[in-house]
Order: sequence, then C-alpha cells, then structure tokens
Amino acid sequence: MLNRYYKRKERIWHELILPIAIFICLAVFLYTGVGNVSLASQEENKAILQDALKRAVVQCYAIEGMYPPSIEYLEDNYGIVYDHDSFIVHYEVFAGNILPDITVILLDGK
Repeated sequence: MLNRYYKRKERIWHELILPIAIFICLAVFLYTGVGNVSLASQEENKAILQDALKRAVVQCYAIEGMYPPSIEYLEDNYGIVYDHDSFIVHYEVFAGNILPDITVILLDGK
C-alpha cells in the first residue's frame, strides 16, 4: 500500500531535479559565452594595435624620411603603448626606406 506522503516526496524530488539541471545548463552557456566575448575582445585589441603600429610607422616615414629602426623608437617618440604581457610584436626592419614587417601575436596566457 502506497503512502500519500511517499508520492509527494517523489514528486518534490522530480520538481527539484529539473530546475537544478536548467540552472547548470544556463551557467555553462553563460560561462562559454563570456569566454567567447573575451576572446573576440582580445582579437579586436590585436587588430587595433596592428593598425596603430602601421599608422605610426607611416607617420614616422612622412616626418623623418625613414622608417623607425625599432619598436622601442615608436614607443618613445610616437606614443605607442601596448600590454607586453598580452602581445608580442615582431618588428623586422629591412632598410630605412622599405616598409618594415610588423606582426602582432596574441598570447594565450590571459
């Protein structure tokens, strides 16, 4: 013979599982969404840094008649500021009158 309280207890158990499962699913979706937004933001910062470096290099050439010899020269004289912990900037100069090769690499450490 079934007790009416036993059925109620079983129903409460099922009523608790569904909200907990929905909460866990929402938490997982929120966590992955925040991660994707963060990655997109870092990629956008990388593109902005690369554009700023190219503009500063061309501006230096227009003002001084030669491309800057190093990235430190751009930082000291043309106001380039970037997070050295988040990006690696590879700046390769061939000659003073040839546009240097600029590569920005996003570090995955953050």
